[in-house]
Amino acid sequence: MGFMKIGEVAKQSNVGIQTIRYYEREGLLTEPDRRPSGYRQYDQSVVARLRFIRRTKELGFTLAEIKELLRVWFDANTRCEHVRHRAEQKITDIEDKIRSLQKMKRSLKKVLNECESQASIGDCPLLEGLGNNGINAASEL
Repeated sequence: MGFMKIGEVAKQSNVGIQTIRYYEREGLLTEPDRRPSGYRQYDQSVVARLRFIRRTKELGFTLAEIKELLRVWFDANTRCEHVRHRAEQKITDIEDKIRSLQKMKRSLKKVLNECESQASIGDCPLLEGLGNNGINAASEL
């Protein structure tokens, strides 16, 4: 099995070089061995791990959650139900975020409707609602 430099790994995994270094610092990737020249040397397993990280991030998992998923992935005692539970929890989190975003949207629409009848910036309900001296749109969430 041949070794790759960080640029090759970045290209194959579609992850930036600085991101790879960040993941190493955060413990998502192990610090690679170095060639005598000082270059990091990676094998193909790092590309697979980076693709896993990228896909799980796209699904909304945080880096802490991804770190935990990586830990259980390599734990021989892990059962599929453990991973399924984490995925179910992520779905619940996403649904909560959707509800929160919908509330924010309703609040903003309400303030925007009030804006339609105002001609002067001094009477703008949106600015007033976002400021400290008027309706606090965020409190309606």
